[in-house]
Amino acid sequence: QVQLTESGGGLVQAGGSLRLSCAASGRTFSTYAMGWFRQAPGKERESVAGISGTGDSTFYRDSMKGRFTISRDNAKNTLYLQMNNLKPENTAVYSCAASTKRGPSSIVTLTRLYDFWGQGTQVTVAS
Repeated sequence: QVQLTESGGGLVQAGGSLRLSCAASGRTFSTYAMGWFRQAPGKERESVAGISGTGDSTFYRDSMKGRFTISRDNAKNTLYLQMNNLKPENTAVYSCAASTKRGPSSIVTLTRLYDFWGQGTQVTVAS
């Protein structure tokens, strides 16, 4: 079992920055991949970024590359998402998720392979 709790969301002006955090407990944090997802009102959930358990491999949704950075601190059992130059279209509920279905060196790009989810944190970007 893995328990996940997000924090760091809020209201920000366009062009601003936020850093989301996801605190994990349960299984040894470094042994599983993590990802960030978002869901905007009336839209389906979509992947934002992912990172391997070791932190050596990452992937990003194309529209996030260069503005968002995913990272993890395995000593603190915490996942991060640094979001810069935010745009109104980035408004959504952001959730972290854990995938225990692959080894610690793997990144997981398929949403269906994530088996534990946090409750989400709201990010609102005002124009």
